Amino acid sequence: MRITIKELAAAAQKVSKNAYAPYSHFKVGAALVTEDGTIVTGCNVENASYGGTICAERNAATTAVALGYTDFEAIAIYSETSPPAGPCGLCRQFLGEFNPEMKIYLTNDKGEVIRTSLKKLMPMPFTPASFKTTTKKKSSAKKRPSSSKGRSK
Repeated sequence: MRITIKELAAAAQKVSKNAYAPYSHFKVGAALVTEDGTIVTGCNVENASYGGTICAERNAATTAVALGYTDFEAIAIYSETSPPAGPCGLCRQFLGEFNPEMKIYLTNDKGEVIRTSLKKLMPMPFTPASFKTTTKKKSSAKKRPSSSKGRSK
C-alpha cells in the first residue's frame, strides 16, 4: 500500500464531517484505497425509514465501483468512539465481495488505530467463490397444472 495509514485515516475523518446522521448522531467516515493507490471516501447517510440508511463503508465501496474500481486493498473507518467502532455485519459481507482479506484500520479522533483484517472480523464469508462449490440438482418439485377452475371472470 503506497498510502500511509495516517493518510487514509485522515481522509476518513475528513469525510465523516459530511455524514448525515440526524437520528443517531453517530457520524462515520470511511476511506478505501484501491490497488492503484486511489483513495475513495464515503460517509454514513441515515434515513427516517432506517432500512434506507447506508453506512460509510458501503458508501465508499459503491462510489468506488461507480468510478470503475473493484480491487480494494484497505479501508480506514473513522468514528468518534473509543475504542474505534468496527464495521457492521452487513458492511463486512459487502466488503468481502471485493476482497475477503482486506486490511481494516479502525480510527478515532484520539489517534487510536486498531489494525485488523476482514478475514479476522468475518472468518467464513459468503463470497463469489461460494458459488463455485454449489452443484445444480434436478428439481423434484412437480409442476402444477394450470387450471382456470376457481377463478372468477
